[in-house]
Amino acid sequence: MFSREILEKNSTFHGVEFALSLDFHLGKKTGEVLSALSKGNSINTFLEQFTFQVVPMLIDLCVAVGYFWIVFDVYYALVVAIVTFIYLYVTIRMAQWRAAIRRQMVNASRQEDAVKNDSMVSYETVKYFNAEQYEFGRYRGAVTDFQKAEYHVLFSLTLMNTCQNTVFMLGLLITCFLAAYQVATGEQKVGKFVSLLTYMAQLQGPLNFFGTFFRSIQSAMINSERMLELFREQPTVIDGPNTRELPRCDGEITFENVKFAYDTRKPALNGLSFRCRPGTTTALVGESGGGKSTVFRLLFRFYNSSSGHILIDGRKVENLTIDSVRRHIGVVPQDTVLFNETLMYNLKYANPSATDEEVYAACRAASIHDKILAFPDGYQTKVGERGLRLSGGEKQRVAIARTIIKIPGIILLDEATAALDTETEEHIQGALSTLSKGRTMLVIAHRLSTITTADQILVLHNGQVAEHGTHEQLLSLKGRYASMWRKQIRAQRAAAEAQVLQDRAQRLRSASTAGGDDSSSQSDEERNGMSSRLERSSLS
Repeated sequence: MFSREILEKNSTFHGVEFALSLDFHLGKKTGEVLSALSKGNSINTFLEQFTFQVVPMLIDLCVAVGYFWIVFDVYYALVVAIVTFIYLYVTIRMAQWRAAIRRQMVNASRQEDAVKNDSMVSYETVKYFNAEQYEFGRYRGAVTDFQKAEYHVLFSLTLMNTCQNTVFMLGLLITCFLAAYQVATGEQKVGKFVSLLTYMAQLQGPLNFFGTFFRSIQSAMINSERMLELFREQPTVIDGPNTRELPRCDGEITFENVKFAYDTRKPALNGLSFRCRPGTTTALVGESGGGKSTVFRLLFRFYNSSSGHILIDGRKVENLTIDSVRRHIGVVPQDTVLFNETLMYNLKYANPSATDEEVYAACRAASIHDKILAFPDGYQTKVGERGLRLSGGEKQRVAIARTIIKIPGIILLDEATAALDTETEEHIQGALSTLSKGRTMLVIAHRLSTITTADQILVLHNGQVAEHGTHEQLLSLKGRYASMWRKQIRAQRAAAEAQVLQDRAQRLRSASTAGGDDSSSQSDEERNGMSSRLERSSLS
């Protein structure tokens, strides 16, 4: 019984969490889904209760009607049958009326869980904006809504029980009057009168059980409605009937006139075509919303393209199993999420069969090994919820090490060095150069200085390749890429000059304070001149 329950819960969790596609997970409320799955497990007891409790109850009622008919009189059997019918009818009708009320309570409960979960997951955001009182108020409102809905459920239950008891008591009174009349006329003995009342009172047990059972079944069904809705959700990306495994991956990637849209009113990719030769590095650049991340999602089979074809080693990805494609692709996302486990657990997640020495080597390549050893617990350090105990740069280096451990044929880097300082970024770039040897690498980059050595650079605009070539070729075109490069270089120079001027101004202020009044006017002139140059530098 216990193992079966665990198996059912695991099947439910797997069916919803992992079988559905990314589009479902991007729109779901985690707390609401978890609440629906938890409450939905109450349906597991339906078959057991129906088999071992409802069937015996119905047999009891049929036997009771027959017993009253044989032992007492047909009139008593008729009274019992009518009372039973009215009792069951009232129970079913009022339960149907209560269904909408109980559904409101269940929805309010799921909303309460969703608010609570969102607040806990977004703990840092709440703190950043001093929104504790706002979140308290939001959760208090959700709890109040649940309590109001719960009050309506309890009130309707009391009303239902009152109606049930009224029906049974009316039947009991009719039986008493009929039996008393027969005793008074000598048709029945007093002993039978007492027996009749005793048996009639015992009839209340099965009837009450039916009411309780029907309410529990209805409650289980209402609790399970959302879970059943989740089960009716179908994944949008599945293996076809004739898909085959991708046993090895050389790393050739081809996009042929690929079109895709999250919303049909706004295409994300509009006839995108390009080719990545095996063992080369391809950088994707362009403004936000140009389709760079969409390329990664389509290649990783999170979505199917609307039209066109994506090929790996000359094979269409829709003809390959999803697992085999993902097995050969390593991803370093922009926002790395870690499990609330040890660093060693998170690192070996990419390849559970990896040895500790292989993990250490990967961490050295990602410039994180020495940092981990500096932690009190080393590789056994717990990283906290979603890895929040680590800095952004540390999490990204762990993600890079984890990808190295996976040993993929294709590597996708989504701003993998965005959260790193300059010195660490240089180490990481060296590690990535070593990692990319013999492998195909796709890089999304906003800092163009990090992809100047790429074999080809694709400038995406409105879901299409606006320009392509090497760094030098694109600069010579004097198009979008060259404009982006000039803006970044100008911004970097302005930032560097501003920093130099600020340092010089600070030194002049220090010298002015030390020199006294004789040099004050000269220092004022120098500071004014420095301020003017700083303003001109900032404006340029």
